[in-house]
Amino acid sequence: MLKQKIRTVSSITVGEFYERHKEKLKLTIVGKKTGCSNKIQEPALNRPGLALTGYFDHFPPKRIQLLGDPEVSYLFQLEKEEREKRINQLCDLGFPCLVITRRRKVPEDVIKILANRELPVFKTSLSTMKCLNQMTYRLEKEFAKSTSLHGCMLDYHGIGVLIAGDSGSGKSEAALGLLERGAALVADDLVRVKQLGSGLYTECAALAQGFIEMRGIGIINVSNLYGLGAIRPNKQLDLVVLLKPASDLNNVDRIGMNRKTAKIIDAEIPIIEIPVAPGRDTARLISVAALDMQLRKLGYDMADEFNRKLLAKMEVDSNKKLRP
Repeated sequence: MLKQKIRTVSSITVGEFYERHKEKLKLTIVGKKTGCSNKIQEPALNRPGLALTGYFDHFPPKRIQLLGDPEVSYLFQLEKEEREKRINQLCDLGFPCLVITRRRKVPEDVIKILANRELPVFKTSLSTMKCLNQMTYRLEKEFAKSTSLHGCMLDYHGIGVLIAGDSGSGKSEAALGLLERGAALVADDLVRVKQLGSGLYTECAALAQGFIEMRGIGIINVSNLYGLGAIRPNKQLDLVVLLKPASDLNNVDRIGMNRKTAKIIDAEIPIIEIPVAPGRDTARLISVAALDMQLRKLGYDMADEFNRKLLAKMEVDSNKKLRP
């Protein structure tokens, strides 16, 4: 229904991760810059406390290794010969890089061994748990399955709506109508989608953020017309609205009981089909669909309420006919 090519990431280099996240994670390089081509192959971190004691079973060599206060304090307690032995054993197992939290000072022989093995070492001023949480989140984003969809993505009163349809179906015009009703633009034409957990999160290429193309008018800077509140850097996808030709007006669900979903990456997202025809206010119809989705997320279903009332009325009428 929605054309998509799913992309997966099997690894990223240490250098790529450092350049993209060094500011947010407050990372600095310790010693010489080396090992930037080492590959991170799992979106998680490991605290090698057990490995430093000499227990190397189940050691995860594909992950970034994180040293916090307990690990650093333990290294200082070891005799120099024993410490160098453990660090060399750890290096023999292989890992992409080492991160030290709270900018803790570590023994110089440890840094020297890691440098000789071309294993990069970074320090951060973040606490151990904060660093662990933030790095894990960013690694999950790096390794997340992703795709690109053709459409217009908006945030309408907290509901992430993707307007899709054939070229020339009126996606941008409908988006403009929603912007006038208080929506915020996430992306126009090319929508980037990533799956994090069970949710799908959308964003726009940095260069195109805040711009929308209108046929006959050209490129529009949304923030200039509607203010900075009319753009969003990203938004979770809650609803897909598929614009259909006017000829399909009588071929779509009229009551709302037969709910459809669209599979995007590995998630099933609710989808509704709206035929576009002269005289129909497409933006208004999409706004009602978004508000209906908002109510359903809160546990209230208008179509289900109507169906229950109808069934109750039919039962009452049936009982009246059965009375003597």
